[in-house]
Amino acid sequence: MSTMKVTRRAFLEASALFGAGALAPRLLLANGNSDARFVFVILRGALDGLSAVPAYGDGAYARMRGELAITVPKLKLDGIFALHPSLERLHARYRAGELIVLHAAASPYRERSHFDGQDVLESGTMRTHARDGWLNRALQSLAPGRTPQQLAVAIAQNVPLVLRGQAPVSSWAQSRLPAADSDTLERIADLYSIDPYFATRLQAALATDAMAGDMGGGRRDPLGSFATLASSAGKLLAADDGPRIAVLETNGWDTHANQGAEQGQLANRLRSLDAGLEALRNALGAAWQRTAVIVATEFGRTVAINGTRGTDHGTATCAFLLGGAVSGGRIIADWPGLAPASLYQSRDLKPTLDLRSLFKTVLATHLRVSEAALETTVFPDSRSAKPLDGLLRKA
Repeated sequence: MSTMKVTRRAFLEASALFGAGALAPRLLLANGNSDARFVFVILRGALDGLSAVPAYGDGAYARMRGELAITVPKLKLDGIFALHPSLERLHARYRAGELIVLHAAASPYRERSHFDGQDVLESGTMRTHARDGWLNRALQSLAPGRTPQQLAVAIAQNVPLVLRGQAPVSSWAQSRLPAADSDTLERIADLYSIDPYFATRLQAALATDAMAGDMGGGRRDPLGSFATLASSAGKLLAADDGPRIAVLETNGWDTHANQGAEQGQLANRLRSLDAGLEALRNALGAAWQRTAVIVATEFGRTVAINGTRGTDHGTATCAFLLGGAVSGGRIIADWPGLAPASLYQSRDLKPTLDLRSLFKTVLATHLRVSEAALETTVFPDSRSAKPLDGLLRKA
């Protein structure tokens, strides 16, 4: 176990969270070597970026999206893009100059398996079934002279790949057996995704189960405790003797059936994400001004609606960079368009931005990871993914 020092009060506040069941998000913490804070939020299941950030101004958008289209958005960003109406607090961060929206973004992965896609997203390489992650490799260069055991601690059942590696990660988890295994549910969903009959029925069953949980009759929604967890992460990062880096992960973004547009399954998840990110900001307090948060997912979803009123596995999607350290209030998108001839494999939003460019930028500019480490160790074979200029405020 790590000897990471945190205040007793902050630890007790964080420990109080873990009665929410196995579908609750997981929190991981790491000590950095500067006053900068970094949070990485992984949305597992493949977020529909064209719903989270609708391209309402694209001439093909309404026709291609059908009943999923948000054609009269309430939260406009510019003449082309808007935020989903559930993301009101994120929109306020955009107006405050603390949010950058990145669109048509993807990892180098071009297939449609959740688990392989998550491997590539978290490993920072094209390897599936990788054994270490880019953030763990970055941690090794953040605190030279420190013992590996001081670098990170996981408060979770399992440490996600992005934080696994040669720098050992200590962990703490509740001792009782979980009510359900979310990884097993995701693996079943991945297997069933190629069969519309079974995929539809599995998604319907999970949706019913989630509704029962919301009413107190079953498991909690996967994002039900996200705001509480994010708040506790913020309190820990805000402490003078606390950690400086956190990773949170949430499940439930695989919307094959009954996805909804302004209202519905996806809208509810986006609302919970929005509340959680705001809770993180509030809990960080003054430390928010030194914080950068990346929100990303393994891949996007199809442009067109499927036969079960949802979307299937796709390619490019959106990502968010927010925080007081972010030079925001803008969109970064080399927009490929949504006309049929412009789509990737005639079905997906075409990727034009490598997510590794975003990761490199934050690690280099915000956490001061060297270019040599980024190109040779953290993200090997990634020279084509160039860092982006001007994403973060000068300290």
